[in-house]
Amino acid sequence: MSNWIESGGHAPRQSSDAYLRTKAGQSSHSASRWKAAVRISCAVLSMALVSSFSHARDRGQYANSSPELKAWFDRLRSGKGPCCSDADGSAISDADWESKNGHYRVRIPNNTGEMEWIDVPDEAVITEPNRIGRTMVWPIRGYLGMTIRCFMPGSMT
Repeated sequence: MSNWIESGGHAPRQSSDAYLRTKAGQSSHSASRWKAAVRISCAVLSMALVSSFSHARDRGQYANSSPELKAWFDRLRSGKGPCCSDADGSAISDADWESKNGHYRVRIPNNTGEMEWIDVPDEAVITEPNRIGRTMVWPIRGYLGMTIRCFMPGSMT
């Protein structure tokens, strides 16, 4: 015959304690999984936002041009900031840009390589005289699409 008091009486059994600890551990574990998922999502979103900002780079393809012309390109600015240099911009043909009602738009390749018309923001237009005569555009490709940082209209000859 067993002694009811020695066996623990109405106290919870060891197996019940283990069961409760397992259940408590699962709820905290799933909460930590949510926290980890939120942290990873925030990190990925932060990287996407940071990577959308382009950094200018001089590839040096116009290093042999006159020093005055290179210095002029390096000082070019629009209302959106510095254009950086000729090496960051692209010359476009007269058929790939147009002006209508005082606003410009350009046709440049999108991320898939197809030509797409992009409206040039008014603050991206360079207002000083074009010293080289050809039309140039400095596009910025980001995760939200493409925009124009600088645009210098040509002579349309």
